[in-house]
Amino acid sequence: MFLSLIIPAYNEAGRIGPSIEKAFRYFEGQDYDVEIIVVDDGSNDGTAKSVQQAFDHKPNSLERVTSRFIPLGSNMGKGAAVKRGMLEATGKVRIFTDADFSTPITQVAKIIPLIASGEFDVVIGSRAAEGRALVKKHQPWYREMMGRFYNVLVQLFVFRGIKDTQCGFKGFSDHAAQILFSKQQVTGFSFDVEVLYLARRSGYRIHEVAVEWYNDERTTVGALSDSAKMFWELLRIRKLHQHDL
Repeated sequence: MFLSLIIPAYNEAGRIGPSIEKAFRYFEGQDYDVEIIVVDDGSNDGTAKSVQQAFDHKPNSLERVTSRFIPLGSNMGKGAAVKRGMLEATGKVRIFTDADFSTPITQVAKIIPLIASGEFDVVIGSRAAEGRALVKKHQPWYREMMGRFYNVLVQLFVFRGIKDTQCGFKGFSDHAAQILFSKQQVTGFSFDVEVLYLARRSGYRIHEVAVEWYNDERTTVGALSDSAKMFWELLRIRKLHQHDL
């Protein structure tokens, strides 16, 4: 398998179907094998049914594209969903993306060659690169400011040098994915920072690339409740891995 696309989903019944259809349309024009893996993080709104309906409408011409649905059974967190998908994937290149496709599926073309060529092990989709010029629809001002403040905390408490750790669009080589996600312990929204922290410590080659991004106002991330959890997860990362390596 060449590419694995992992989509974590929690109560995404209204958005996951159209996203899968967009993925099918895009991959119709590509010449490589793809597996689309949707990991359901304990949804209770019919997400599973929406995914299956979308899978059932896969064009017959898409023989190179396979699809898989993995239910976690209970709500364990986005980090848990991405970890499960990454470790069960078989692609040489593995990319995870948010269910709403805030970063359009076409942007995989920016990540794939950088990993497939062996130039980089981890490629991060970034909203902050190139002066945020590719952010086509911004978040409300308070969410954007909270995101920037969170990145300041990342720089202070975990590592420096990455402008946007939280864009839900990241790619990994198969080897890097297996090593990093097998060590991942954070199951919430700060799992990105933990995985990047481990990648830095392990000496993997990391690259940040600007990607298009469109805010979806139907976000399932709580501005206050999830931000508090992310902060505490952030403070735990170094302690969790103080004896690693």
